[in-house]
Amino acid sequence: MTPVADALKHVNWEDIRLSIPATTPQAVQRALATSTPGMSDFMALISPAAEAFLEPMAQKAHQLTRRYFGNAMSMFVPLYLSNLCANECSYCGFTMSNRIKRKTLDAEEIEQEALAIKQMGFRHILIVTGEHETKVGMTYFKKALAILRRHFDYIMMEVQPLSCAEYLSLRKAGVSGVLVYQETYHRRCYAQYHLRGTKKDFDWRLETADRLGQAGIQKIGVGALLGLADWRTDSTFAALHAALIQKHYWRSRCSIAFPRLRPCEGSAPPSSVITDKQLVQLICAHRILHPQAELSLSTRESSFFRDNVATLGITSMSAASQTQPGGYSNTETQLSQFDTEDTRSPAQVASALQSRGIEPVWQDWLAGFGG
Repeated sequence: MTPVADALKHVNWEDIRLSIPATTPQAVQRALATSTPGMSDFMALISPAAEAFLEPMAQKAHQLTRRYFGNAMSMFVPLYLSNLCANECSYCGFTMSNRIKRKTLDAEEIEQEALAIKQMGFRHILIVTGEHETKVGMTYFKKALAILRRHFDYIMMEVQPLSCAEYLSLRKAGVSGVLVYQETYHRRCYAQYHLRGTKKDFDWRLETADRLGQAGIQKIGVGALLGLADWRTDSTFAALHAALIQKHYWRSRCSIAFPRLRPCEGSAPPSSVITDKQLVQLICAHRILHPQAELSLSTRESSFFRDNVATLGITSMSAASQTQPGGYSNTETQLSQFDTEDTRSPAQVASALQSRGIEPVWQDWLAGFGG
């Protein structure tokens, strides 16, 4: 059974795309006033009409964030284990047709990366790989996790979609969270960007949240890659995706990310540009709709932007991210998955947060408490 995916498959993209621009200022005011916002309110809050209400949206988002999360900011770092990929995706630097040096970290290199990351203060990591099921699959994941569990209290993964049985196995091996972004919820656009490989299968990817929920994974991450299709419509689908996960798999918590399409080797320019102001609007709308959800922001964004939205709804941030395998312990230049904007050290990011009254939290969960 895939109740989340099945519900999403029955939502009409064009109906949403056409209805959002028709939103009136009165609808935005109602969305801001209600104590129980729904999807129609979220659509109103991301509409063009809501751009004039950004200040009251920001105030409400700030209040909700402080109410449910206090002044804490969870800090994590991505650990790229491999850039091998068997997919052809036109927006990604790891795409299989790029003639780049491919690298998969061995056990010794994983240990070196773990030690380098620990020295920066992190106890919470996100494992990332390209999608290559044969060379970077379950056998490799389990070997890597056996090493990383000795160093980190909380481990998330962002790899290819897996089966429910495989997610059960990863949970037993120490994985607490899994992020699988749909990239775009528009089927036709999805097919245009994903040309070869198993990632072409839109439905298999869409059904991942159901398999994660059924496997009892503690945290499920969703999001759309902003720039592949109309950002407002994609974001509405992502918001609905999160709401359905919370409804059907309430034992898991949901994380929502806001990755904007970034330059990389061989990539095309975005087809739908979202401005900084619109991204603030989107973050605030998500916080108002999902007051208890984790909202995450990566180093794709600039230090200026991240510092200024940190108090408005974001509750999880990466820092000092290297998007190539071995990037923390080895300074040798390799191809990154995408360019990052915020290149500050973890200490610099922490200092900037503290100056705004936010306390960085480096240890997300203590293993002894059942995480």
